[in-house]
Amino acid sequence: MHMTYQTMMAFAESWIAAWNRRDVEAVLAHYAEEAQFVSAVAGNLVGRPILRNKKELEDYWRTALARISTLEFKLDHAAWDERRLELNVIYEANLNGERKRACEIMQFDAAGRQVRGEALYGAII
Repeated sequence: MHMTYQTMMAFAESWIAAWNRRDVEAVLAHYAEEAQFVSAVAGNLVGRPILRNKKELEDYWRTALARISTLEFKLDHAAWDERRLELNVIYEANLNGERKRACEIMQFDAAGRQVRGEALYGAII
């Protein structure tokens, strides 16, 4: 993936769309095998907030999706830091009727694979 501002904004939109389709494979496709992911929600669901590879991430997301009847993400905006190879996606998450503002911080390697991620969820709005 060529990581320009335009391609990363399109990536943010496609990431939101993949989640709205519940397409775990599409979301995982851009991750490196050894990617780390940090999430307090993962800590509550699978017993550890730091996931250390793509398989652990897939297991967490499939466990979470099994408990979520309503999932709707609405993109607010995204910000691309070319120097850090970091994309921040700010969105509203409707999970089972609870709406929260959320941010996903995604760090990429030079080949365009996501190597680190962190999901931050705000208060119910």
